[in-house]
Amino acid sequence: MRAEIIAVGTELLLGQIVNTNAQYLSRSLAELGVDVYYQTVVGDNKERLKQAIGIARDRADLLVFTGGLGPTLDDLTRDALAEFLGLGIELHEPTMAKIMEMFANRGGAFVESNRRQALLVEGATPLRNDTGLAVGNALNVDGTCYLLLPGPPREMKPMFDNDGTGWLKEQLGPALMLHSVMLKFAGIGESGLEDLLIDLIRDQQDPTIAPYAKEGEVAIRVSTKATDSEEASRKLEGVLTEIRGRTVAYLYAEEDIPIEAAIVRLLSEKQQTLTLAESCTGGMVSELITTIPGSAVVFLGGIVTYSNQMKMQQVGVPAELLEGDGAPGAISSETAAAMAEGMRLAADSDFALSITGNAGPAAAEDKPVGLVYVGLAERERETRVEKLQLSGDREGIRLRATKRALYMLWLSLTGRG
Repeated sequence: MRAEIIAVGTELLLGQIVNTNAQYLSRSLAELGVDVYYQTVVGDNKERLKQAIGIARDRADLLVFTGGLGPTLDDLTRDALAEFLGLGIELHEPTMAKIMEMFANRGGAFVESNRRQALLVEGATPLRNDTGLAVGNALNVDGTCYLLLPGPPREMKPMFDNDGTGWLKEQLGPALMLHSVMLKFAGIGESGLEDLLIDLIRDQQDPTIAPYAKEGEVAIRVSTKATDSEEASRKLEGVLTEIRGRTVAYLYAEEDIPIEAAIVRLLSEKQQTLTLAESCTGGMVSELITTIPGSAVVFLGGIVTYSNQMKMQQVGVPAELLEGDGAPGAISSETAAAMAEGMRLAADSDFALSITGNAGPAAAEDKPVGLVYVGLAERERETRVEKLQLSGDREGIRLRATKRALYMLWLSLTGRG
């Protein structure tokens, strides 16, 4: 089944709100095996909306609308579709009763315009709204399916999940469903990962391989369509095995989680602890770790040692590393090692990460922007330091340094580094 999502609302065209509904619906429809080929945004104008319906009907089997079901005169989706299909409008009595009850409970006078929220396109199946008032519409006319959902995400999502998907499955019958595995990678960029998998990506048919990248992490979604999970597993396993073999130094999860979640899980399994001493990242590593549920069991704490004085006082960096002619300085391998070792000893943790560097915008200690040192001290191994030369603006450098530090720890926890 081919689908088109039509988002209705002038506020979307003006950029006043972000169309998160389309993202949610595209992902949900893909999981049902429905191919979303187009997304359209139309303002609150009935004629333009009817034109969009006509275009969509010619190229899609399913039209999913969001918005335009409310009580005001510019809520036009239901009326536009009814006119386009040559159908009437009918009142859904249970929704009308719900609206009347709400006004009675609030002790206010009934506002006649709210009757519009209880209207259905003639012959439509009503979709209940558990978090709002406007009833949804679902109908199949001459083989084309139409799904009308409210605009507010807090109403749209539960309506689609609770009633919309069930109705769609009835229309689809025993269709193939999309099954996907998300692979998450660290320590490698999108282009580097593509080079490792270039033949698999180039020659893909079924399963499909889709790379994704955002700041600090890379992912691949491997997908196939199958009637059940057992068939999907058989179809996916060959490609997954090949990818695992080529990316063993970078593949940290086969689910959509950040690397900090994988680290907290590994530390928990090993019953080991972590501490942090950060300078240029200003607590960014600590922030990411503490967003993960359960991190309190393994993360003992972190210190932002931004000044030389704090480096000496809090984590015991020797003064001769920081002061005087010929001293390596705060941005150095020696200082990164001393920060990590001092932090680990002070807290008696199993691991301690340190980060010191220059995130910009100007050179510091005659060290270029983007020069960062990451230290890793461990209870059972010698301290190691990695030198990085990162590019980008200040926030980009800080984030990439943070992710690289986490990758360094992950390598150690998994015995890969």
